[in-house]
Amino acid sequence: MTLSPSVRRLLSRAAVLAAGASVVLGPPSAGAAARAEPAPPRAQAPPDPALLHRPGVHLRPRQGAPDLPDDLSALSWLVADAGSGEVLAAHNAHLGLPPASTMKTLFALTALPRLPRNGTHTVTDAELDDVGEGSSLVGLDAGRTYRIADLWRGVFLSSGNDAVHVLAAMNGGWAQTAAQMQARARALGATDTHVVSPDGYDAEGQVSSAYDLAVFGRAGLTDPDFARYAALTDAPFPGDTDAEGRPTWTYGIENTNRLLTGEDGVGRYPGIIGVKNGYTSDAGYTLVTAARRDGRTLLATVMNPQRGGAFAVYEETRALLDWGFAAAGRVDPVGSLRPPPARPVRSAGPPVAAPAPPAVSHTGYAWPVAALLAVLAAAAVVLHRLRRR
Repeated sequence: MTLSPSVRRLLSRAAVLAAGASVVLGPPSAGAAARAEPAPPRAQAPPDPALLHRPGVHLRPRQGAPDLPDDLSALSWLVADAGSGEVLAAHNAHLGLPPASTMKTLFALTALPRLPRNGTHTVTDAELDDVGEGSSLVGLDAGRTYRIADLWRGVFLSSGNDAVHVLAAMNGGWAQTAAQMQARARALGATDTHVVSPDGYDAEGQVSSAYDLAVFGRAGLTDPDFARYAALTDAPFPGDTDAEGRPTWTYGIENTNRLLTGEDGVGRYPGIIGVKNGYTSDAGYTLVTAARRDGRTLLATVMNPQRGGAFAVYEETRALLDWGFAAAGRVDPVGSLRPPPARPVRSAGPPVAAPAPPAVSHTGYAWPVAALLAVLAAAAVVLHRLRRR
């Protein structure tokens, strides 16, 4: 019996399916599309992840949002919500600049979890040999035993590069600590930072950004010891110690962040809770600050103001924090400080055999294929009966 062209096409397609090849079926008909459920309303578009990588000021104000301060001169700045990680506004957020001692936020974030929180350490000459000329110091002496907590107070309050060198030596050495800091920055999504000198001393190629420093400040505040050290305004520091590291006499040290202490006519910022300031001849004045008001914590980073003198970094930070608290609920985020999703870790054990695929799939276009095979089977029965006749 001669088969019609349509029957031959059906049998040919059945043979392809039986051989295991894939067949692209047409889309649903227009009528089926018309009967589909309407799509839900589209949510507000999130900020473009590349937005903060573009130069200039970025802001997404809603109706009634306050204007940004008009006297900002910093080469780079950013203000963000520390709780959600939402960046409220920024200027040149990813511009790579020398960070000065704000790099100590990344140092503390990296070394604090790796070192004992208590105990003592006896300082050696080798640990102090490479402290940079003109560095800020807390006043450590070789041969003297110090409590580890005192060393950290020297880092956060006096911005002591001598204390950083000693703690880095305890952590495995200068180069190893720099490598650990670099890895920690990458894990947090802070890709602008290149670590050369863990204390923030000017070094060729060492840079960070307003975005990265805000990331470090936000992450650091989740560590209770980091948050406690960063909030200290002053503390006694041992001028001499006994063999167990107990001070025999002390002198006072004070935090160099004027927004925290209210020194030199700057004025303490209401609700301030840290974090770290810095200065070098290459970096200019830099500052990462967190403050809390009405149950909300904001972070502001300001890097290298171009006018206003030594205290401009504090006044520009004050203006940004005031704006950020006033802008609550009146701006849409322009980015996020949240770290990227963690990559899946491959198991070190033996490979696990994959389960056998199911014989029949019940998703996608499987049901039209099954229906087609049933029709072809029925057609074969009819053709068989016709041949017998």
